[in-house]
Amino acid sequence: MEIIPEGKNFRLVQENELPQILDVLEQYFPESLKFHQTVKTYLNNRVWQFYFYVSKNWPEEPICLHFPGCTLTPNQNIYESFGIFCPSTQLQHVELMRTEDVLIEWTQPLYLNFTHIDIMDRIEEFYSAQGSIDKLIGDIYICKGPPDRLELESLPSSEVEMRPLALENVKAIHDLYPASEIECIEVFEKLVSSLPGFGIFCVGSGELAAWMVQSYYGAMCSMQTKPEFRRKGYGIHLAQALTKRVIERGYKPFVVIRPENDASKSLYIKLGFERAFATVRATLSPNDTSDGGVNGVSVHENGDHLEEIEVVCYHDTARAEASGKTVEEEDG
Repeated sequence: MEIIPEGKNFRLVQENELPQILDVLEQYFPESLKFHQTVKTYLNNRVWQFYFYVSKNWPEEPICLHFPGCTLTPNQNIYESFGIFCPSTQLQHVELMRTEDVLIEWTQPLYLNFTHIDIMDRIEEFYSAQGSIDKLIGDIYICKGPPDRLELESLPSSEVEMRPLALENVKAIHDLYPASEIECIEVFEKLVSSLPGFGIFCVGSGELAAWMVQSYYGAMCSMQTKPEFRRKGYGIHLAQALTKRVIERGYKPFVVIRPENDASKSLYIKLGFERAFATVRATLSPNDTSDGGVNGVSVHENGDHLEEIEVVCYHDTARAEASGKTVEEEDG
């Protein structure tokens, strides 16, 4: 697909500019953390091919985009899903999105990855007249303290062991993943090959019971456990080990958790995570199209049927089980 070098209000960032983009984004931590680490992971590991755009008056107008926002979309068009960052103190620059009709086809369904809720509210102000927005709310929790401050009981060595994930585990991981229809198996192959990840394996059989991996934007990936291995405390062991490894690699660990998911909040608070702000993942459906959704799956307020667009720590057992997938809510 042809890459667009310049939109109406945004321009494509050249690779040699990306380190300077990181410097600017650091000024807006913690709100810019997800976008910052997407750029950083891209520079360090190239897990996926992303294209970054900034306003033509950057950095005076500090709004930026990246395409795509997820690795599998209905038309495999990189411009139909995207991520966006703009400081919450300068939301007037979101107005540039209203007239951006080169990079973004507002007349087609669009998929926004987890975006600061204030940015999404500004987009909704101008989009609501032309279409509907289905939203999933998630709170960003960022690691503020040493994750090993919590001393855990050892895993039962006669039953299971924790070790790094390998390529041979990718199919099992993708099969477990509750949103495999919107994240392709190839991205999991690259995640496992390039970024740290851990699994809990059964001694003897070698069966993968639970797993967690760093995502392509630096976050902690969705923790998943097969039903028969739940409520054994595997989740907090995985989260602690991966948090420590992510910090060692120079990243700031963060997760996205549903506001009502007390079990996951409790787990990560034990490991030194604190709530930073709310985000929204959204499907934008123009009035003259069908119901929208991703690959034929409808999306509703609070996330019914849509489990994940990006690889993040997002636990929702009931919804995943309803869709025939398995995902664990570890209570530590």
